[in-house]
Amino acid sequence: MMIPLNSSAISTVGWDGYHLFVQFHTSDTIYTFYGVPYSIFAGLVQADSPGTFYHRHIEGRYRG
Repeated sequence: MMIPLNSSAISTVGWDGYHLFVQFHTSDTIYTFYGVPYSIFAGLVQADSPGTFYHRHIEGRYRG
């Protein structure tokens, strides 16, 4: 299940216990990141700026 975010960069996110799914406003593609712990998913959902959280904690750290 994808969750909409209040973000100018990220439209929706999802997590299935191992994979993080991210859809950006600029693309219809849903990107998959492997081995993402729940704490990172929760941090992304709760972040004041999900785009900044993504760049600091996800981008380049997990296979996508």
